[in-house]
Amino acid sequence: MTTTAGIPEGWPTTEEQARARQDELRARLVLDEPGPPPGTGHVTGVDVAYDDESDVVAAAAVVLDAATLRVVAEATAVGRISFPYVPGLLAFREIPTVLAALGALDREPGLVVCDGYGLAHPRRFGLACHLGVLTGLPTIGVAKNPFTFTHDDPGSARGSAAPLLAGPDEVGRALRTRDGVKPVFVSVGHRVSLDNACAHTLALTPSYRLPETTRRADALCRRALKEATADARPA
Repeated sequence: MTTTAGIPEGWPTTEEQARARQDELRARLVLDEPGPPPGTGHVTGVDVAYDDESDVVAAAAVVLDAATLRVVAEATAVGRISFPYVPGLLAFREIPTVLAALGALDREPGLVVCDGYGLAHPRRFGLACHLGVLTGLPTIGVAKNPFTFTHDDPGSARGSAAPLLAGPDEVGRALRTRDGVKPVFVSVGHRVSLDNACAHTLALTPSYRLPETTRRADALCRRALKEATADARPA
């Protein structure tokens, strides 16, 4: 069953309001906790899919047993797109529906892995940070691309890493999850260290470049979006 997500009262509607909210929430980030050790408890992937023409966004939350990577719970939510497309403010389009999917789970999500950024964000407050502060959960971001930041190419072997840099500051790491395959870009969201975020990412990529959490959540939210937009079309 898919949950219907609403837009929270007082949700920002302008770029100015959204940036002010980011500034307010950024002050609540916790960056001095190590986070749960890899392979223990639950780890949850979240992802979203859009249909701008229909003004619909679908989110999925998929909980895995961290030791076996077996799916133990999943939930989806569908809602209206809650904010226009503005680079650096994408979390405001996604968060309400992601929160609804997480709220529909029948167990604690544990560590949450976002398909996107945490501190590796122009305003140092990407989706993983935003979601972590709002929920209090430990979160990390694992992105497919490095956004605007620079990095050296990590070694070709799985597990090789290179700092993702904003000027002199390390905001994440380019991490090789498969031998000779393009790296992913890992950053801290909330209540997890960068070393631990990278260790979790490697634990979640035994066979593919992207974490199992992301792969499962991506497939599920796309399916939920397809069903929602099919239901919305006139017969």
